[in-house]
Amino acid sequence: MRKNSLAKLKQILSLDSELNKIQDLDIFLEKLLFEARKIARADAGSIYIRNSNDLVITYAQNDTMQKNLPPGQKLPFSSFKVPINTNTISGYAAATGKAVNIPDVYEIPKDAPYGFSPAYDKQSGYRTTSSLAVPIKKNTGEVLGVLQILNALDSRGKITTFSPDEVLMISHFATSASTALERVQQTRVILLRMIRMAEMRDPKETGAHVNRVAGYAVEIYERWAAKRNIEPRIIERTKDNLRIAAMLHDVGKVAISDTILKAPRRFTPEEYEIMKTHTTQGAALFIDKQSDSDDMAQEIALTHHENWDGTGYPGFTVDGKTGIPRKGRQIPLFGLIVAIADVYDALRSARVYKEAWSEEKVLDEMRGMSGKKFDPELLEIFFEVLPNIKSISGKYPDDHGA
Repeated sequence: MRKNSLAKLKQILSLDSELNKIQDLDIFLEKLLFEARKIARADAGSIYIRNSNDLVITYAQNDTMQKNLPPGQKLPFSSFKVPINTNTISGYAAATGKAVNIPDVYEIPKDAPYGFSPAYDKQSGYRTTSSLAVPIKKNTGEVLGVLQILNALDSRGKITTFSPDEVLMISHFATSASTALERVQQTRVILLRMIRMAEMRDPKETGAHVNRVAGYAVEIYERWAAKRNIEPRIIERTKDNLRIAAMLHDVGKVAISDTILKAPRRFTPEEYEIMKTHTTQGAALFIDKQSDSDDMAQEIALTHHENWDGTGYPGFTVDGKTGIPRKGRQIPLFGLIVAIADVYDALRSARVYKEAWSEEKVLDEMRGMSGKKFDPELLEIFFEVLPNIKSISGKYPDDHGA
């Protein structure tokens, strides 16, 4: 094996340790795809996760197209499914458990079992050439998903093919990452079970809702942090904690009476006062902190209903004692961020007492709350990352909570 290949193998071993520190599924998948592309010098790629007999795209990245976007904006992508069969490149990799290395997708032999659809290339103006699809599988051979990376680049930035050494390294990387993938998938399942406990009490608190809110919050934070030139390693660690903590923003609703949570109407003033206590009830669950995400989860649960102008709630401490409502920068950053994410998703979603608002109406309403309910700077950032937020919304529709 060449010297360069040995260096990359050492890089993969180092990455195994990094991946095992990540707690959240989405952050893990985004990192996994990025690092796989980096190892093989791939311009673009997608990562698919197995769901029964389908592959579901979870992340897509494309450096060439990214360069055409405004600074800080991520490439949005649509979520879709690919059947696990031999008709497509990714489906073939999953169905057979074998890597598929194609020098030029437009010159696939006619007798090949799989084919390539040029529809995305036509729509985006991007030309796919080389493609490497590698199954993510356990040591037992069970396939968990597929890494598909596109357009290998040489040292001059010209498109070339993926070498046999790169196929071997990416295959090893995907297999070694499978254990960490199973771990973060299990963490997500445990979190969603906690959410379903709340959903049994409050039908609005669904897995889809909390996944969207957490995803929106991460996008807002990442842009905010980039504007302040915060170190990438700190941003990555914070995103991981925030993604989990934001999912638990309303977990305190489990302590609220069913007669209030399930009332098919707006709350009475008395009910509203009781409902407010879900913030302190939720924060109290994290008093015995075991990790940074616990600390952040307590902060978010307690403060995501506080308003920029000081009119929000709870105005309480974690132990339930009455406090003075905070305003402006007195409110913790992550509470301010989740407030924006939560309100946007609530307004865009149907409730028993209201229809879902149109996108235009929601955005007008949120602009009107700048400097009142919302931090003006964070709200501007929300509008900057709106394309990414819409992409996340499509990824977690209300018909499922996974």
